[in-house]
Order: sequence, then structure tokens, then C-alpha cells
Amino acid sequence: MTLEEGKLCSLLLREHFGEVVAKVGSHLIQTGAQALRMIAHETGTALDLVKKALCVLIQHNICSYEVNRRGQVEYAVDFIRVLRHLRYPRYIYTAKTLYGDIGELIVEELLQHGKMTMSSTVRKVADRLTDSIEGKTMEYSEVVNAFTCLVDTHFLQRCPVVSEVEKSEVLPPVAPTMFNPEKEMYTVPRVNLTGRGKRSRSSDENENDHKVKKQRLDSTNKETPEDDGIYWQVHFERFHQYFRDQAIITAVANKLDQTSSEIVRTMLRMSEVTTPPNAVHTQPLSSNEIFRALPSGYNISKQVLDQYLTLLVDDPMEFVGKSGESGGGMYVINLQKALACLSRATLESIVQERFGSRSARIFRLLLRKRHLEQKQVEDFAMIPAKEAKDMLYTMLSENLVSLQEIPKTPDHAPSRTFYLYTVSPLPTARMLLHRCYKTVANLIERRLFETKENKRLLEKSQRIEAIIASMQVTGAEETQLQEVEEMITAPERQQLETLKQNVNKLDASENQVDDTIFLLESYINSVQSTGH
Repeated sequence: MTLEEGKLCSLLLREHFGEVVAKVGSHLIQTGAQALRMIAHETGTALDLVKKALCVLIQHNICSYEVNRRGQVEYAVDFIRVLRHLRYPRYIYTAKTLYGDIGELIVEELLQHGKMTMSSTVRKVADRLTDSIEGKTMEYSEVVNAFTCLVDTHFLQRCPVVSEVEKSEVLPPVAPTMFNPEKEMYTVPRVNLTGRGKRSRSSDENENDHKVKKQRLDSTNKETPEDDGIYWQVHFERFHQYFRDQAIITAVANKLDQTSSEIVRTMLRMSEVTTPPNAVHTQPLSSNEIFRALPSGYNISKQVLDQYLTLLVDDPMEFVGKSGESGGGMYVINLQKALACLSRATLESIVQERFGSRSARIFRLLLRKRHLEQKQVEDFAMIPAKEAKDMLYTMLSENLVSLQEIPKTPDHAPSRTFYLYTVSPLPTARMLLHRCYKTVANLIERRLFETKENKRLLEKSQRIEAIIASMQVTGAEETQLQEVEEMITAPERQQLETLKQNVNKLDASENQVDDTIFLLESYINSVQSTGH
């Protein structure tokens, strides 16, 4: 883990969980696995606070634990899970796109709480939707259907559970051993959830109502839910698979046309659950299967489909490959080649934005030709010698281009040595990934600085909004509301508007940089998983 990643993890932990959790989490990221008392001693934090911080981290699947040789429980933090917090808005937006408001709130609740049972998630989501929709109550059955759809498509999965053997032991172990219920990972328990979401009561509720409500809650809490002990979490890898598929579909649509992208979308959809996350290619599909699975809106003949598939196979991007002739031809999506192509396009785009189109031309040339001398670069790129030399040296100093020496003689004399420029995509992608982490950390720090500088004004604005909201409930007149609104002066209102615009820009920039991080991470992981 690099310094940039460590700094970003610390900022994310502080923003999502507060100062104490950030202190404990950052310490474990830097030092590795440690025992409870060692963490408390080295961080200078009270033992009770360290316990609570570790509970929070374990609840959110960030912290793991195991018993060492001396019988002590050691805790370790997975920094990759911390960095996933950057992508939370994207997970929630994807759930909304695929499964509507109900899907959005289910994923939001699970991300917010780390892990939850199905019954408690359904109740919370139904209550929230009932509150937000005027004059309508949300049925539990609707939320259960959306939850089941998310599980069936593997966007949600069961959390690891304690083995039944350990549960039955008289003397429980120092730390429970968790295992993944492979066969039931995506099996929704049969829970009898009937009812509707409850609307939250207004602030003028009297004491008797409070007592009745408390008694009702106490009686329901005594009843153990049918799915007690079965916890669910968001399956990040499945969301990443969806993001990767969308990036491939968009690239095909931009390069070829909408019909080609729809064929690729159909192929990816057919193999989305059966293809492992780090697979080199999807499961082979026959052209007959693809034809039958095409959306009803695409009225293309089998012959036209075969022509499109041939076009996709022959395309230089090599997103689609042919793996056999049975069933009218067997086709696969080359996932690793697609990620390499998308990553290469990202690298070229970064070079073009930073150093201009001519430098991007040289960079693209080196990617294609692998090794070139300076004179060859000048000739192939059709750029004057002086300019080409400056561009190459600039990119060399930024570690985007590397120089390889091939001596003719053992003495390495410069006059008898070839100097070849080359681009190594994998190290370059790693270097740019770390820069992206640094960029996100800077954006978060800037956003925190902006809000801190205008803290007094923000608090004043929130107080006035709260007063106006309470006055509206009590039925205040328009003139009274206007008087309260005028407590914020015109310059202050302008300052608030500027702050809002700046924070929105910084938020949008964070999301855009995370898109680049995702592509680079996916490419690096795909290369590492296959070893080439």
C-alpha cells in the first residue's frame, strides 16, 4: 500500500465514521494485524473506545480477525474495502437505475449499516418510502420482491456465518471461525413479511402516544424474526462486473453502432451470473442462443446478426472472439482484451489532456510499435526532431515513457548502443492509479476546507431552514416566513450559492476520478489474476 492510498483511507474513515474509528483504522492500515491492547497502547486510545471502533469496522466488513500462535486475537483492516467508500454513490445510482427507488433504498440501507437481516431492511425501506410518498403506504411485499431480484442477480449476498459445531460447543473459542455458506449464498430465506410501511409521527405527538408506541415496540422486539442470524451485504464484485460490462457496451457503441452494442449487451447479460469476476472471457454462446435472447425491439434477421458478429470478431479492438463453429458459431466476449483496450484509451486520454495531441500521437505510436529509436519516432510521428525530443524527454521525466539501452559491445559505449523508447502499460497504469488516489485525497481535503471556512454561515442557514419548517407546520403566514428568510442577507445568500456550486463541482470531480480509478484497477487486477 502506498502513502497516497493510506492518506485517502484515513480521510474516508474520518468522513464516514468519525475521529476515533479513523485513528484506529489508519493505525491498523499502517502497522498490519495487532492485538486489542497493543492497538489501545500505540494509539493512546481508551480500551472501550478501541473496542467500539473495531465493532464498527467489523460491522462494515472492513476489519477481520484471527487467532495467532500465542492464542491472541489480532485485528487487521482491509484498505481496499475502505477505498470502496468512494464508489458508494455509484452503487446506489446503479441500484436505482436497475430496480427503481426501492432498489436504491435497499442498497443505501445496507451500505449505511454494513450488514442487515432481510426483515429489518424491508421494514426500514418500506417506512422510508411511506414517509416520502404522500397519501400512499408501501407494501412489504413490493420491497421483498425488489430484495429478491437483487439477490437473484447477485448484487446482494449472504454474510459469512459461524459454524454450527462452534455454536454447540460448551466453551466457545477465543474468536469464532466464519465461513461462507456457498450453497445458500444467493438463497432468500422464506420469511412471512406482511404489512405496510409506517409513517413517522409529527413532533406534536403527545406522551400517551409515546407510551403506546413504546409498548408495541417492546412486544415486537421480544418476537425473534424468522431470518434471525441471516445477514446480507452488498456484493461489490458483482457491481464492478456490471460497471465493466457497461464500459464495454459504451465503447462498442462509440466505435461501431447501437445494434452492435445491443448484441454485446445481450451476450454479457446471458453470461453475467455464470462468468467468474476475474475470467479472461465469458462463457461461449452460440449465435442461435444470442438470436433468441435479443430484445424484442430489435427486429434483425439471423443473417444480419451473423454479419454483425463477424464484424465484431474482425474489429481491431477484439472485444468479441470466435471459439468454435457448433450451433451456428460459438462466440465469447474477450474481457481481458476489452479491459486492456479501455485502459490504453484512458492512458492516451490522460497524455493528451496533460501534454497535448502531438505527445499523445507519440505515446500512441510507442504503444503500437513497442520499441522505437528517437529518429524512428520523429519519422513515424511526422514531428520535427527538436519538438519530438522535448516531448519524449518530458514524458520520460513523468515516467510515462521508459528508455531501454541495448549495447552492441560489452563496454556500453554510447556510440555503440541502441537507445529505444517504450511504453509499459502495466507500470504506467499503476503509477497513474496512485496519482488518481492522490487527486481524490486533495479533492476531499479541499471540500472539507471549503465547508470549514463557511461553517458559521452553514449553521445559520440550517437554523433558519429549521425555523421555517416548524413555522410551516404550525401554519404561519407568508409575511412571517418572509421575515425569517430575510435574516440571511443578500451577500450571505450569494456566498452560500458559491459554496454550493464549489462543493458540487468537487463531488462531481471525485466521481469522475473514481471512474478512471475503476478502469485502471480492473485492468491491473485482470493482468495480475492471469499472470500475463
